[in-house]
Amino acid sequence: MTFQSLIKIFRTKLYLYPNLLILIVFSFFMSQSIAQEKPKANYKHLTYLPKSYNTDKSKYPLVIYLHGGSQKGNNLEKLKIYGLPYLVDQRKEFDFIMVAPQCPEGKYWSTENWFDSLYDEVTSKYRVDKSRVYVTGISMGGYGTYITALDHPEKIAAIVPLCGGINDNDTTRICTLKDIPILTYHGTADDEISKQETERIADFLNKCEGNIIFHRIAGEGHGIQYLYETNTEIYEWMLRQRKLN
Repeated sequence: MTFQSLIKIFRTKLYLYPNLLILIVFSFFMSQSIAQEKPKANYKHLTYLPKSYNTDKSKYPLVIYLHGGSQKGNNLEKLKIYGLPYLVDQRKEFDFIMVAPQCPEGKYWSTENWFDSLYDEVTSKYRVDKSRVYVTGISMGGYGTYITALDHPEKIAAIVPLCGGINDNDTTRICTLKDIPILTYHGTADDEISKQETERIADFLNKCEGNIIFHRIAGEGHGIQYLYETNTEIYEWMLRQRKLN
């Protein structure tokens, strides 16, 4: 959501709900200040370019993949255990640029502002369609997907968090995500991160007229990383989304 889009709110039916309007405006400015206050950092990352990149000179969508807690560290090979880095390592081809940063030990995706440096590097080095920048991740990376969108809503076209959530102190900012399309999955039998984490996000967004598609996977636990390999809807849906401003 940009400041211009906030102005447009006054021309819609939201003027009938002043408390909701105040919450949305507060969420927007809170997100901007939190992102600026975090220490800036440069995280090591893997980069994948589509097979056609060197021959097709058009701009490409960018997908930022955030790993789970067991892949933290200083060894990028750890990222290839599952998810998008695994599929790329297995020579799976995609029609987008994929970047997978690695979170250092002792930190979380919310600890530092790693996004700005990564975004600036990738968009200056490669032909990125800035209207089609997406974030996806699983477990800790699911949390990271939400927090990245909360901190940088003006740059993200859509997000796909798997079995993630939002920290309690970030719930007041959830309406910041109202204009970002969200496709999310959570196993109903997840005993590591409860599906209630995703349910409360959906509840908040429904109240502020957000755009969220929530798939509850019956009987599944925490290990739903296989969706990246078997569920093409993730990529088809993601690549249809585009930031309009």
